[in-house]
Amino acid sequence: MTHKESELTITRMINAPPAVVWKAWSTPEHLAKWWIPAPMECKVIKLDIRPGGGFETLMREGGGEFQPHVQGCFLEIIPEARLVFTTVLTEGWQPAEPWLALTAITTFESEGSGTRYSAHVLHKNAADSRKHEEMGFHDGWGTTIEQLAAFVERLK
Repeated sequence: MTHKESELTITRMINAPPAVVWKAWSTPEHLAKWWIPAPMECKVIKLDIRPGGGFETLMREGGGEFQPHVQGCFLEIIPEARLVFTTVLTEGWQPAEPWLALTAITTFESEGSGTRYSAHVLHKNAADSRKHEEMGFHDGWGTTIEQLAAFVERLK
């Protein structure tokens, strides 16, 4: 198996500088506005953006109960440039057994007056990568990036 078989990537241009995109990612009340495809709602439980810091969100649809969405740990933080988290650890480097093990490398690259936003997602094997793709990785993550782009337009 090559590493490429276990990886998924999505990239979009966002019409805002990296500092504004970073603010939308790193501020809990901002993240809640775009992190999950609408009309689902997001609740940010934890967003401790530092290596070893916790990341936890819940989701709900149609006014029902909030359900677990993502729980993980930040691995690397370079403000306004790079953010890496994993679901195989939780806050304080505690091991976890997620329903889908992944590591997401998100980059914010200045390009002209905007940001080239990329999410590169690593899975433990090709089967998990295919599962994530079949679940709608490109549509789901693409929708959230579009929501992020629309949100930062209002932040500028």
